[in-house]
Amino acid sequence: MALTQVKSQLMSASEIDRTLVRLAHEILEQTKDLDQLAFIGIRRRGVPLAQRLSAKIETLENRKVPVGILDINLYWDDLSTVGSKPQVNATEINFSVQGKDIILMDDVLYTGRTIRAALDALFDHGRPSRVQLLVLIDRGHRELPIEARYIGRTVQTSDVEIIEVKFQEIDEMEKVLLCERA
Repeated sequence: MALTQVKSQLMSASEIDRTLVRLAHEILEQTKDLDQLAFIGIRRRGVPLAQRLSAKIETLENRKVPVGILDINLYWDDLSTVGSKPQVNATEINFSVQGKDIILMDDVLYTGRTIRAALDALFDHGRPSRVQLLVLIDRGHRELPIEARYIGRTVQTSDVEIIEVKFQEIDEMEKVLLCERA
């Protein structure tokens, strides 16, 4: 029995791509020094987001934006919700975050707790000059004072609804779905 039921498709593959093009242009417009810019994707679906935006900026500006991968499993404020043996994947940040203009990326912004954990994990690697947040979907329902600077789409949801982002790199399909818990 499925745990969720699809209510509607919010974005197709082409809509996701157009949104990423727009976000890449917004980043370029708002960034003063591209040499200090770096992207950090929150493992899992923040990673393809960061990699794709880096590629789009490289196409537009002919310069590569470094991409790091952040695992936040040990930084949750309630590790009991992660499980008795949380699966820890490697954080891969092959550049110094010290003094960098970091854009932290995730697929969906909901309560803000994932981002709080990500900030704790990020600051264990150094002190960036600035950290901004980019999300593909902002669904509201914040429990912490966290706000994204770059938003692909804002979607009003109820507490029983969830957003499922599917990326080709992870899910072998490309779409954003609005689902309801069964």
